[in-house]
Amino acid sequence: MPDRERARGWTLLIDGAPQSYVDLDDPEHLSFEYQRRLGHVIDLVAPPGRPVQAVHLGGGALTLARYVAATRPRSTQQVVERDAALVQLVRRELPWERNARIRVRSADAREGLAKVPDGWADLVVVDVFSDTRTPAHLTSTEFLDEVRRALKPGGVCATNLADGPPLAHLRGQIATAAARFAHLALIADPAVLRGKRFGNAVLVASDRPLPVGELTRRAASDPYPARVEHGRALVDFTGGAAPVTDAVAVASPAPPPSVFR
Repeated sequence: MPDRERARGWTLLIDGAPQSYVDLDDPEHLSFEYQRRLGHVIDLVAPPGRPVQAVHLGGGALTLARYVAATRPRSTQQVVERDAALVQLVRRELPWERNARIRVRSADAREGLAKVPDGWADLVVVDVFSDTRTPAHLTSTEFLDEVRRALKPGGVCATNLADGPPLAHLRGQIATAAARFAHLALIADPAVLRGKRFGNAVLVASDRPLPVGELTRRAASDPYPARVEHGRALVDFTGGAAPVTDAVAVASPAPPPSVFR
């Protein structure tokens, strides 16, 4: 759907749910709140302007891959998007810059990740939804083992999560990441963290200390203000939730119909 306020701005809807927004004239413009929060992580994963090697699990309109290409020229990126018809639609209707080093592979996210060389990525972005739910096989410790394998030492994984009260999925995902990474930070709307509404949260994980001070400043001053939890407070937030394994993994909860009204 076209944006009436931006000449070349487009919202991608999948089964009626807004999935991505992209401005072809301004790839640095991030409209959705979760994309802005992922953008803050991208900005801080390396010094400003330095090229990175990034893997995007879930492509949509390639909003974040375009953002990386615009803010970090000469970056090399791999995008894994299962929906081949969607990839062709985006190629035709929302083409990205030809000189952007973005390779798109139509495959299941976990299968595509398995083809990434060991220690290749500075950043892995996980933003995969099927019928508005994250598939179960992308929520486990075994999946994060594959993410760790693909990351360089000290690389960063940033995951877009969606949950609502009683936040069992979110708590379980934090516990799962804590079982595999030394440092975590969670960026979310305070109302979501209090279990007042369904919404998105960005979970950042790495084996090196994260720039939580700058993340906190950016999240608080964003047009969609958010809170950053980390350290002991984040551990306490899990409420003793157990890490999720392949044997017990389930898809994330479906959002209530009111979310997309």
